[in-house]
Amino acid sequence: MLKQVLALSVAAALISGCTATQKPMTPPLTNAELNSSLVNTQTVVIDAINAQCAQQSVEISALSAEMRKLKTQVSTAMAERPKTIVMPPPQRVRPIAIPDQCSEATIGEKFILGEVESVYVDEVKAKFATRIDTGAESSSLDARNIVLFERDGVQWARYDVMTNGIDQPANTFESKVEKFVRIKQDVDSDDDRRPVIHAHLKIGKYSAETDLNLVDRSHLDYPLLLGRKFMKDIAVVDVGQIYIHGKAKDQITTLNK
Repeated sequence: MLKQVLALSVAAALISGCTATQKPMTPPLTNAELNSSLVNTQTVVIDAINAQCAQQSVEISALSAEMRKLKTQVSTAMAERPKTIVMPPPQRVRPIAIPDQCSEATIGEKFILGEVESVYVDEVKAKFATRIDTGAESSSLDARNIVLFERDGVQWARYDVMTNGIDQPANTFESKVEKFVRIKQDVDSDDDRRPVIHAHLKIGKYSAETDLNLVDRSHLDYPLLLGRKFMKDIAVVDVGQIYIHGKAKDQITTLNK
């Protein structure tokens, strides 16, 4: 009997020791608790990132302000710096040789004429100082003592031209009259009826043909005048130049001097 009581006592003691050494059991998390924990963690992370971005924005704004301030200081310093002007060394000026005869020029198929040119008229075998006049329609040659006559039923003209110079006797020429033209000098005067001859001209290296009306030009500056009809389709005029095609030494010059 005593042995049974002792055995029961020992067994009870052993059971009590095992119970005392065991740890309490933690109950498992539910889905709702787990989701709530994740949301809280996400909120904390987002708040930390926003706070870091805000701090970086403040630092960038401060850095930009410093750069603008530095740029202003540099611009001010450059403006206050005395300017140094570097003068290039003087260039050596080479003398330009001016030829007796200007180079002839063309524009497309047309040649250029100056306001005054030396023109050779084959019909009277002489060169004249010639006014190239875009304001005149027809062309005219200084002719004196004009006499009209018929030859073989055709109208001709006999006229004098000062081919030897204004202080020398004139030479007499005869040419067939191609037609007559009426020239209106001014409003108050009558029409001037002039005979027209056909002439062959040479200007520099260029040859051309045109009609010349015969008239006394002793009161004008040039013995020969070429108008728009001559220049049409063959020449253009540069009024800023004279004798582009050369000045003939033996040309008949101004008549009224």
